[in-house]
Amino acid sequence: MIEIHNVGKQFFSLKALDNVSVQVGRGEVVGLLGPNGAGKTTLFKLIAGVLHPDSGQIRPINGRWPAIGYKPDRLLFPNRLRVSDYLMMVANLCGIPPAAQEKAVFDVLVQVDMVSQANKRIGDCSKGMRQRLGLAQAIMGDPPLLLLDEPSNGLDPNGQAEMQILIKKLHATGKTIVISSHQLEEITAVCTQLIILNNGQVHYQNSMVEALTISPHTLIQADRDLAEIAPIVQAQHPEIRVQGNKIQLRGEAMKLRREILALLLQSQYDVLHVEQKHVTLAEIYARAVR
Repeated sequence: MIEIHNVGKQFFSLKALDNVSVQVGRGEVVGLLGPNGAGKTTLFKLIAGVLHPDSGQIRPINGRWPAIGYKPDRLLFPNRLRVSDYLMMVANLCGIPPAAQEKAVFDVLVQVDMVSQANKRIGDCSKGMRQRLGLAQAIMGDPPLLLLDEPSNGLDPNGQAEMQILIKKLHATGKTIVISSHQLEEITAVCTQLIILNNGQVHYQNSMVEALTISPHTLIQADRDLAEIAPIVQAQHPEIRVQGNKIQLRGEAMKLRREILALLLQSQYDVLHVEQKHVTLAEIYARAVR
């Protein structure tokens, strides 16, 4: 879909983006994570054409730029307008012929589940409705690429779950979607690719499946502190860690699970819990931004 190659952007003395290179493949849902000030919104604005890079290139992979739908983080609406009237304006700005605008508005309202709110004034809409309206604005004209900056910002848990369902439905129609979010659960639930920015640089990128299945480990929990046998346990393999009453086995050390369990029982420890675990997105994120 698009390739971002060695892109840099600076505002006065601040390097917002520094030599950023990523690809957004057709049909992917790319999750963009990072702390405040990491460069996520700047990258969105560069892709959308709102800003231009100081260095590097942003280019379509197949030679033709796709139409882009953009939902910014800060949504500014004319509060006195009704939802349907505002979307008619958006349809007009998108170049949809006048005869087709009413149907286009109805179609996007159906997609974001706001048909019943069509005649409501925007100023009377809840935070969740305004986020949906921002999404409706982004999908007007059926663009193949969507940029969604903090789509669940300010929503309660039910609203977040509903937004995830909407994003999954859009992906099912063939959309390519890039999402910036601080909601790790949202990124895990809907994204196929993961990019983590920090201080304007890419600190991590991988497919979501690979990210969450690498570094498996076994966790063994005993009934009391393991300090007295910790040196013996850790001597079995360099990828064994002992902390308090827990033993963590990584990599090849996982093959020694039975031996470690036998050693615990021989040393008069009771084993409370044995669990096969994988790295979490929170752990990946913490390592990437520290």
